Parts: sequence; C-alpha cells; structure tokens
Amino acid sequence: MGSNSEHDQEHALLFPFMAQGHIIPFIELAKLIHHRRRCTVTVVSTPANVRALTSSFPSTPTFRLVPLPFDPTHHSLPSTSESSDTLPTHLFSRLLHASLSLRPAFSALLSDILSSSAAPSRLCVISDVFTSWATEVADALGAHHAVFTTCGGYGTTAYFSLWQHLPHARTDAEEFSVPGFPDSFRLRRSQLSSYIREADGADEWSAVLRPAIATSLESKSMLCNSVEEVETTGLRLLRNYTGLCVYAVGPLLPFQGDKKSSYMRAGKAHGISVDACLEWLDAHPPNSVLYISFGSQNTISARQMMELAKGIEASGKAFIWVIRPPVEFDIGGEFQKEWLPEGFEERARQHARGLLVRDWAPQLEILSHASTGAFLSHCGWNSALESLSRGVPLIGWPLASEQFYNSMMLEEELGVCVEVARGKEVVVPGEEVERVVREVMGEERGAEMRRRAAGVRGLLEEAMREGDGEAKGSSLRAIDEFLEVALSGKSE
Repeated sequence: MGSNSEHDQEHALLFPFMAQGHIIPFIELAKLIHHRRRCTVTVVSTPANVRALTSSFPSTPTFRLVPLPFDPTHHSLPSTSESSDTLPTHLFSRLLHASLSLRPAFSALLSDILSSSAAPSRLCVISDVFTSWATEVADALGAHHAVFTTCGGYGTTAYFSLWQHLPHARTDAEEFSVPGFPDSFRLRRSQLSSYIREADGADEWSAVLRPAIATSLESKSMLCNSVEEVETTGLRLLRNYTGLCVYAVGPLLPFQGDKKSSYMRAGKAHGISVDACLEWLDAHPPNSVLYISFGSQNTISARQMMELAKGIEASGKAFIWVIRPPVEFDIGGEFQKEWLPEGFEERARQHARGLLVRDWAPQLEILSHASTGAFLSHCGWNSALESLSRGVPLIGWPLASEQFYNSMMLEEELGVCVEVARGKEVVVPGEEVERVVREVMGEERGAEMRRRAAGVRGLLEEAMREGDGEAKGSSLRAIDEFLEVALSGKSE
C-alpha cells in the first residue's frame, strides 16, 4: 500500500445499481480500495440509498457518499422505491429503465470532479453491470473505467450468454447448450427465471439488459466478486467469454462485529435482536440448526411454504427461518398464520426447536455460530459467499437471476450444496424437503459437505491474506494490480 502523499491525487468513483445485493459488495470494494490505495473514493447512488449508508459511513474528505437526484414517481414507481428491495418482482425492470435517468446528473458530477481546482491526476470509474452506461460517460471524459460484477464468474458468464444469445428460444428441447460453455454443458428450462424464459429480444427486460451487458463488454476491464482458487473454471469461462482482463477480488463481505457492516440494515424491520438470536443458538449443539432465508427480496409461493414447513418439522431438526408473505401476496405485508401448517409456530416455540423471524435476521452472526449446520438459501452470490466464508454447507433453492447457476456450480463443482427445489412454480413435497435436510445435516454426506465447505472457507481466507509477493493473497494481488493500471496508468 502507498502513503497518502503518493496517491492523494487519485480518485476512484463507484456506481452500484440500486439493490442491497449490489450496494453491499460495492461498499466493501470501496473500503478495500481506500484501504489499499489511500486515494479518494466516492460512491454514488440515489438520495434514499445514500441516507441509509451515511448513518454508518459519514463522508470524509477521502471517502464520500454522493446522491444523484432521483424521483421514483417520475417513472411510475412508488415514491419510496429507490431500491429493488422495496419493489415487487414485476416492477424490477421499470427500476432498471429508471436508472438510465441518472446519466445526466452522473455526467455533470464527473465533469465537475475533472474540472475542479482539485482535479485528480487520475480518475477511475467502476460501474455496476446494470449501470454500465457510466463507463461510456467516463470514456467520453477521458477517465479510466471498469465494470464490477457482484456475482461469481460462473454465474456471470451464464447470465451474460443467456441474455445475449437467448439459446432457449431457438429450440423446443427441455435441455439446451449455452454459447461460451463446453459443448457437453447443458441447461434446463427449469433453470431460467420466468422473464428470461419468455424473452424474445424485443421484450422490456431484453431492452435494458442486453445493452447493459454489451456496454459492460466494452469496458477496459472487469472486477469479479470471486476467488481464483475457488472458481477456477468459472473465471476462465468469464475471461474467455468477455475477452476482458478479469480481476478476481473477492470475497467482498462485511466483517462480522463491525458496526459499519450493518449499513444496509438501517430502516429494516428487525425481526429479532442479535443478542436474542445468539442466546437461542447457544442452547443448541454444534451443527444442529438449519438456517433458512431466501434473501432480501425473494420469497416462495404459499403452497411451497406449506410443504417446506412440513418437511422441516418432519426432519426433527432445529431451525431459524426468516419468513415473509408468499409471492402471491404483498411481501412487505403482515404474515398470516394460515400460510403455515396449523400450530406449526406454537409447536416449534414450545419445544425450542424452531425460531420464525419476520423480515430480517442477523445472517452473518447466525452463519458464524457453531450451532449452525446448514443454510437453506436462494443461492444469491452474497449469501453463498457468506455461508462458505463460515464453512457452512448449503441446501439450494434458487429462485431468480443467476441463482440457478450458482446452485449448479456449488453442487457440481464444489460439492458444498444440494439443490432441493428450483423456482417459484414447482411445489416440492414435504417428504423431499425432509430427506434433503436429513442428508445435508447428517453424519455421512453432511459430514463430507462440511469438510468441503471448511476447505472453501480456508481458500476464501487465504485470498485476503496480507503479505508481500507470493505471500500476499490472490485477491489482494488482483486489486493491487488493478489499481496500478487504473490509477497509475500502467498497461494491463
């Protein structure tokens, strides 16, 4: 790392898409850049997102949070919706389209930075894939630019290729090949979100995602929230597909116990306090508790919820379940008991076997506790990394986006996941849920999965190891190499 005097005229500007799953790794990347380079770092977003972040990250002269004007109502969105986490699924594409309206304000901000009396000697813009138009603005103003994919290499490659080529639309077969993957590789239609299954290139999702991906591929380079030693195949596929210099700089995760790691929890309805949750976990043996969460903006159907509850109860395993209304209802509304088997919550509470938490739970703290033996997850990339960074194997229930390909890679490549269900339509019987829970938390396959997850944990920790030369972790070497190119003008 350099001193302030070396790099205080350098500036990194980061622009995440407006979603918790994107903002969190972007903030961690911003912190890492600031720590490694001691340069000025600016993160831009909409006013509500900046307010939520400011409570934990007050702006300083070298770490700034800057709001860009945005009125959701101008785009037929609810007045409080400046993040996808507050929107029903059918409005996600509208927010993607609305984010394009930030371009003039972003361009003005960049121009002001470059023309000010304190203009940086070198400026680098790091955009989200979904805000990749920001790299066009940077290029027009002569600034270095890169794209940061908050997903892994495998998931990003599959997502890019599916949207760019729509291979499933060219065949009636259940299985199909995907450009950029080996000829033997096949995906199934059940591994597609409904909006990509129905895409034809002229639909509203294609209209915004295909240009965003194409623009991403025109950037100077790409940062990826992954680790070379964990995703060797996925990162090779990503480099071959994009033709870009890809820097694996993960895992970009909040530190447990760091008060600043709760920056995106502000304003959430806390279903349980950290202390109460840990006290409940303390009363259970090691590796005995199943943690269940479908992420910050996902839920399952009422029928799926009923069968999941039946399967969990039949397994006899203790559990913590972060629960929200089913997908057919208002996800932010009141939870109704009729969505669960009669007496389910009362029986769980009476025998101290289960804890149902409304809306939000301290996920990092739960995954870090010795009592947690498995994580039933939607396999969002942040959640997968959080689980594996604690050595906790997964039960996969992917619901949308690249989650299907994350689940596939975690099971087939790493052996740390068993997929129990897929999507929001198919109802898996409670008996199948029971079988998989028992298997993953058992002493045969479960023990092997825990061993493998512990191995991945070691690789994730090693990637962020401080040191010199080869002793330095691969992800720290990658971020340092990227910053030398982006802020010192060295060639890639």
